[in-house]
Amino acid sequence: MDHLQGHCLVSGTATAKLLCTSIGLSFWGGVDPRTGQVVDHHHPLHGQSLAGQILAIPCGRGSCSGSTVMLELLLSDCAPAALIFEQPEQILTLGVLVGQALFQRSIPVVVLSPSDFQHLQSNKPPPFAAITGGNIHLSDHLLPIPTPPPLLPPTASLTAATITLSPTDQHILAGSNGPAAQTALEILLRFAASQGAPHLLSVTQSHIDACIYTGPASLRFAQTFHAMGAKFVLPTTLNSISIDRRRWQELGVDSELASQAGELANLYLAMGATPSFTCAPYTLASAPGVGENVGWSESNAVVFANSVLGAKTQKYPDFIDVCIALTGRAPSAGCHLPEGRRPGVCIDVAAGVLIGGPPGVNEAIYPLLGYAVGKIAQHRVPLVCGMEEAAPSRADLKAFSAAFGTTASAAMFHVKGVTPEAAQFGALETQLERVALTRETLRDCWEALNSARDRSVGLVSLGNPHFAVEEFAALAVLCAHRRKSDAVEVIITTSRATFDEAHAAGYLVSVEAFGARIITDTCWCMIGEPVIPSSVRNLMTNSAKYAHYAPGMVNRGVHFGSLAQCVEAACSD
Repeated sequence: MDHLQGHCLVSGTATAKLLCTSIGLSFWGGVDPRTGQVVDHHHPLHGQSLAGQILAIPCGRGSCSGSTVMLELLLSDCAPAALIFEQPEQILTLGVLVGQALFQRSIPVVVLSPSDFQHLQSNKPPPFAAITGGNIHLSDHLLPIPTPPPLLPPTASLTAATITLSPTDQHILAGSNGPAAQTALEILLRFAASQGAPHLLSVTQSHIDACIYTGPASLRFAQTFHAMGAKFVLPTTLNSISIDRRRWQELGVDSELASQAGELANLYLAMGATPSFTCAPYTLASAPGVGENVGWSESNAVVFANSVLGAKTQKYPDFIDVCIALTGRAPSAGCHLPEGRRPGVCIDVAAGVLIGGPPGVNEAIYPLLGYAVGKIAQHRVPLVCGMEEAAPSRADLKAFSAAFGTTASAAMFHVKGVTPEAAQFGALETQLERVALTRETLRDCWEALNSARDRSVGLVSLGNPHFAVEEFAALAVLCAHRRKSDAVEVIITTSRATFDEAHAAGYLVSVEAFGARIITDTCWCMIGEPVIPSSVRNLMTNSAKYAHYAPGMVNRGVHFGSLAQCVEAACSD
């Protein structure tokens, strides 16, 4: 029997089978919230159930909504028995903290040192483990349930010893702003303590991803705070939701889903949010500026805000985004601090990659690069070199950011000669570990994203993240004087604000004449049948993010390519 000592993020006990992997996992889009089964076709645990197992992964990755899936699993008794990480992890840990604070459901969460985690991942790891606090016992047979660790002190006492509270924090904790703000700050303090944050800081705005309906738990969370009289104290935008609120009946969406998703959105609107309903808040007039501290959730939005806008936010999990909006406070950690924005690896886009990738990729090279860079970087902020002469557009960087956020757990990147802070780190180019991104690596990613087993295309899906005005302008040119095949659906998701702007600019005339349908409020990560016809075997998209998630989320094959290739596919019988 082996014994390992880790750092306890959430205390508790567990004894169960041990599932180990060296690849991070996004619970949103990667794990079925109803069963605990891994549905990510790209992950080595695909097809296995996490329910009742002790899961050991280096870190989480991908979507901020993983915290809502974690809470759904806890409340439906399908959660892992415990979580073991190599890196301090925010998204899944937060789901556990919320379950513990609001619903008295919890599991142990432990972080091991890199060397101990590597030992755990050795060629023949013991198949069982038992956890108590930060202690992990390994065995070749199921161990007795450990003695529970001592009860932890109340949240305020636990965090006050490690976090310096401002007068504002003390005021909120005393209940002066009401029970909702008090509870939100208690959760925030536990979250901040798990990050080692010395204090909280003030932010100027929030973007909430917790408005996505993942199941009963996401609704119960909002109902719990609304019942306390919750009111946002910051300008707050809402992410895409699970339905098009104006067209759900026309689209054939189940009335029960529409009711629950609509109630969830209404609860956050009642708390004071703006009905923006977009996963691309950086396209709004309210987008933050360079150096502005904000509290954003949604992985692509966070990555774009940090990397391209030069704003400062952590990759906040769902639920913490709500707590930030209720208090105006956020942990002084991660990308809010200079050291959290410092690159940890230099990724060199080898000569010829931009023009010598897989045939016909065109502007699809940017989401492909983002996907590959994220896989290499993982938890490290990368400095990407070799793209200086490419002059990527804002739409290109949007696609890069979304793909990077899918495969990495890091909340930002720097691109030499392109992104606003990259020049600060020029001296590090020769000091950092340098990894070459080769044509072979890019081709492997291309093949992974093209999962379809035959050439058929029944649906072209555009707008993940939400289509921007400049993308409608490009599509209008490609669609001009053409008509899609009757055998292929073309659907674009976007925000109401972008729809109105594109309409006013005249871009929708040729797009709609082409036969495309435009859906607002929701996005492809929340869309299933009947919007996706049951007859569709394969879809085509120019989004690396959706190409990654779609096989597991909607059980369809994917063709990934450029926008022009998507239009051509729509015109083929």
